[in-house]
Amino acid sequence: MEFNTPDWDKTNNGLIPAIIQDARTKNVLMLGYMNAEALTKTTETGKVTFFSRSKNRLWTKGEESGNFLNLVSIKNDCDQDSLLITVNPVGPTCHTGTDTCWNEVNDSNFGFLSELEATIEQRRTAADGEKSYVASLFGKGINKIAQKVGEEAVETVIEAMDNNDELFLYESADLLFHYLMLLQAKGFTLKDIEAELMKRKK
Repeated sequence: MEFNTPDWDKTNNGLIPAIIQDARTKNVLMLGYMNAEALTKTTETGKVTFFSRSKNRLWTKGEESGNFLNLVSIKNDCDQDSLLITVNPVGPTCHTGTDTCWNEVNDSNFGFLSELEATIEQRRTAADGEKSYVASLFGKGINKIAQKVGEEAVETVIEAMDNNDELFLYESADLLFHYLMLLQAKGFTLKDIEAELMKRKK
């Protein structure tokens, strides 16, 4: 595995901070410290190993719990004095039993699309069909939602064959918005689609 070697002369007592990030969700799981020996063992075994300041020895995460951090990649920062290590975690990362050391759930987040999903859910459950387009469409049932997805898909295809990029993006946004509604109507979210696509990865 290729990465820039840390500048150990900059370290405090030969230790360098190592930020641990989930390779799939991109969530930060924990912060630990490594010395040169821990970094070498990590690259050799494929399991993240730290130097434990409390135990005063090398410590492979998961050596007792089985909740290993399987190595994906290592990056050294621009000053060569901290590491970003991406991993595939096995089980919760924190010793308290939580996914991260900040007591967060290590779920996928799709940025604004996740916010939009939450807004759709909020308006659907509020069920104010007079004020909310989302609520009114849900009130008409899944067949109407599915019909809208079909209509928006046709309009997107039509605009794709034209030369007006602005209209294509507009219709694409409409399609995605209504598709998110259809997913919720069927009891699914983008995370379910992500999981299905991941099963197909080869």
